[in-house]
Amino acid sequence: MNPIKLWCFDLGDTIMQEETEVKDDCATTLEAQLFPGMKDALQKLKQRGCTLALVADTRPGTYRNVLTQHGLYDLFSAFAISEELQTSKPDRRMFEHVLQQLRVKPQEAVMCGNNLERDIAGAKALGMTTVWFHWNERYATLPATELEVADFTVHSAQEFLELEQRLRQPTD
Repeated sequence: MNPIKLWCFDLGDTIMQEETEVKDDCATTLEAQLFPGMKDALQKLKQRGCTLALVADTRPGTYRNVLTQHGLYDLFSAFAISEELQTSKPDRRMFEHVLQQLRVKPQEAVMCGNNLERDIAGAKALGMTTVWFHWNERYATLPATELEVADFTVHSAQEFLELEQRLRQPTD
């Protein structure tokens, strides 16, 4: 595996808990709670020198509001937001947007998300490593295609941090 230069994250049901969203009349999320440990996990990644990007199917105000609410917005170096790019995952342009902006090859990036079809298959089609955050049963939990088979699966922020540490270790 190539050295990891970029960690990409989805927002809904990856960083924030969708069922806690408080929305305005235009369906923009004003605030939401994070999954336990995710604020700490993202801060630790940044402290370790990792570059972070958000690749999310969401409204522009939603990601700004939620990340700012929790003091996380400035941790991210690039954003690929579906409504801003006028496309959505698994469209390769969502992933390519941050890869090109940060000059990172797909093989040097990891996509972390909760949706096998959108997050995992979309990233794997480009050659990115994938981590499936299996927090709940909101979306399909069985891969429908080979591209939907995640490279790694985690069930908690702690499991994710342990995985990140293993992936940072040089391989023989």
